[in-house]
Amino acid sequence: MSMADEPLYPIAVLIDELKNDDIQLRLNSIRRLSTIARALGEERTRKELIPFLSENNDDDDEVLLAMAEELGVFIPYVGGVEHAHVLLPPLETLCTVEETCVRDKAVESLCRIGAQMRESDLVDWFVPLVKRLAAGEWFTARVSACGLFHIAYPSASETLKAELRSVFSQLCQDDMPMVRRAAATNLGKFAATVEPAHLKTDIMQIFEDLTQDDQDSVRLLAVEGCASLGKLLEPQDCVAHILPVIDKSWRVRYMVANQLYELCEAVGPEPTKTDLVPAYVRLLRDNEAEVRIAAAGKVTKFSRILSPELAIQHILPCVKELSSDSSQHVRSALASVIMGMAPVLGKDATIEQLLPIFLSLLKDEFPDVRLNIISKLDQVNQVIGIDLLSQSLLPAIVELAEDRHWRVRLAIIEYIPLLASQLGVGFFDDKLGALCMQWLQDKVYSIRDAAANNLKRLAEEFGPDWAMQHIVPQVLDMINNPHYLYRMTILRAISLLAPVMGSEITCSKLLPVVVNVSKDRVPNIKFNVAKVLQSLIPIVDQSVVEKTIRPCLVELAEDPDVDVRYFAGQALQSIDQVMMSS
Repeated sequence: MSMADEPLYPIAVLIDELKNDDIQLRLNSIRRLSTIARALGEERTRKELIPFLSENNDDDDEVLLAMAEELGVFIPYVGGVEHAHVLLPPLETLCTVEETCVRDKAVESLCRIGAQMRESDLVDWFVPLVKRLAAGEWFTARVSACGLFHIAYPSASETLKAELRSVFSQLCQDDMPMVRRAAATNLGKFAATVEPAHLKTDIMQIFEDLTQDDQDSVRLLAVEGCASLGKLLEPQDCVAHILPVIDKSWRVRYMVANQLYELCEAVGPEPTKTDLVPAYVRLLRDNEAEVRIAAAGKVTKFSRILSPELAIQHILPCVKELSSDSSQHVRSALASVIMGMAPVLGKDATIEQLLPIFLSLLKDEFPDVRLNIISKLDQVNQVIGIDLLSQSLLPAIVELAEDRHWRVRLAIIEYIPLLASQLGVGFFDDKLGALCMQWLQDKVYSIRDAAANNLKRLAEEFGPDWAMQHIVPQVLDMINNPHYLYRMTILRAISLLAPVMGSEITCSKLLPVVVNVSKDRVPNIKFNVAKVLQSLIPIVDQSVVEKTIRPCLVELAEDPDVDVRYFAGQALQSIDQVMMSS
């Protein structure tokens, strides 16, 4: 091949590869388009490569998707923004294919290119493209058109703008539900570019038509954008136009329940009080459980917008009803947020109104409901103080500590250190000390493990002296438990407590017990002894390591069981490393 033919080579190879039967080859060449464009130069890319791609009617969606993606970042390769319009024809073709993800990617790339184009080019090239797609015979083109209006509209002339609004309005009344769905999805984006004067007339008319569509999927998508529309309108218009959307389909009401809080932020406090609160109360009392779940999950957020009086007057009665709702999922959604209402309502209302609801949810038969309440108790403590909390809620917590669902017991254990720090040491010893020991002998491993961690965190909270008095003796007594799994838990607790208790107590109290257990007949216990001894090396003095720990490990290193020998060997190695480094 002569030098003169050199530049022809890439496009020839590309054409061959794009016509190849092997999809992987076709995909690779599409992914290398930018390299090929660079080799060709800007002018030949515009005149040869892009027209070739426009005619390339590959039938494989994967190849088309890759092409739609590549073309979106192709402006630099065609000579910059002034030539960006040459990229529109191949993408226009891709906007009409059947596969949704290819169309979506083509629309995304068109939006990206349109956002960089000059205003005059948008009017000359982009607006006609949108109009052609919107008038497309096949519904796929019309669906794609819906996603392009917000790019085309701002730079159009007044007459063109009026035409675009009318075209969008026609798409919202299209015979095909897919087109109406696409229009509903993109209404918020389009509305954000429309002038306020037309917003009230044209756009709100479109919104009302969509929210009364006979397909609930269209209404659902229209409602999904209601909060973003509400933010564009004046509060009084927002209330007049957007609030009436309470629908016969539960899916649409569910969407309203999810969006209502954002609408409140859009309209401000006054319309919220008069118009949105009644709408929200209706949703809290909806006959569909899914709608009540969505509404219940927003109770705290909604209460924060209102004054405490309004929340007590309107929202609390619904909360009481929901706390005994027939659906466990509604009660669970309420339990996950209700604690946040305490700071909003203040101390008196929390004590009078909320505490009874907390107590009923803490006794709920569904474990998730109880769990959700336990995990947020600290929010209530800040409001009503520890004395009241302990009188009213502590009996329920003690009951839950023996709950038959292990996850509930686990949640209580994880909450104990926080509770301990709030209750103080005296109260803790009276009421909760015994529980903490009891969990070390639970039937579920996760609970025993969490209980050992819990002891460590309590020792950190109340200090080594307290732990020496209240934790260490009871823990060490349990080392003689006949069941080896419980003895393993105690070893775990010792290894966690040692760093907190310090060298002196570890040497005098904990180490002798561990050395003693190395004579256990169960191999699992013996190799755990080796692990614990290894964890104690950095805590105790070098002399103790040599005098007590090393002999014990040497003995274990000759055990008949292979795992015991392995872990003893590991521990001996780390003693040697410490010796060398010191």
